[in-house]
Amino acid sequence: MDLIWQIVTLIGIILVSMTLHEAMHGFMAYYLGDDTAKLQGRLTLNPIKHIDPFLTIILPVLLAISGAPIFGGAKPVPFNPSRVRYGEWGSALVALVGPLTNFVLAFIVFGIFALTGADASTPLGGVLLSAVYVNLGFFIFNMLPIPPLDGSRVLYAFAPDFVRTGMQAIERMGLIVIFAVVLLGSSVLGSFLSQAMSGIVSLFVRIFGLN
Repeated sequence: MDLIWQIVTLIGIILVSMTLHEAMHGFMAYYLGDDTAKLQGRLTLNPIKHIDPFLTIILPVLLAISGAPIFGGAKPVPFNPSRVRYGEWGSALVALVGPLTNFVLAFIVFGIFALTGADASTPLGGVLLSAVYVNLGFFIFNMLPIPPLDGSRVLYAFAPDFVRTGMQAIERMGLIVIFAVVLLGSSVLGSFLSQAMSGIVSLFVRIFGLN
C-alpha cells in the first residue's frame, strides 16, 4: 500500500509540475505575439493536453521505483519562432520560462517545508520534499542544451550559426535523441542530476536557515 500511495502521490506532483511548465511556455509565447499554442488548445492548465505517456508518467515512475533521481518531460508546446517578438531572444524566453517555473515551484515548496517545520519522515513532509526534488529534476533536465530540450533553445540565442545548424539537425530527430541520452547515458545523467539537486537543495537550506 505504501508503494501504491507513493506512486499515486508522485504522479499527482508530476502532473501539476509539468502542466504548469508547459502552460507557461504557451502563455509566454502568447504574450510575445504567437497564438499557435492557443489555436492548438495548449494554452490550458488541463494536464491531459500536455501528457507524454513515456516522459511524463512511465519514465519518472520507473526512476522513482529504482531510487534514481527523477526527471522527465511532456509534449512540447508548439510555437512559431518567427511570430515571437525579439527574435531568438524571444524564443529563448519562451523556452526558459518552463524550467524556471519548476525551479520557482521547488523553491516555494521547500519554503513551505522549512517554515512549517515539517518532518521528512511524516507523510506531509515526504510529499513536500518529493515535490521539491521532482521539480528540481525537471528544471535541471530540461535546461540541458540538448535538442529538443528547453536548454537548447536558450543556447540558440547565443550560439554561432554553424552550431545552430547542427542543433537544428539534431532537433529534427525529436524525442529519439532524448531516449538515446536516457538509455545510453543513464548513469552519468543520474549522477549529474543527483549532484546538481543536492547543490541546489543545500542553497535552499542556507537561504531558509536550516543549517
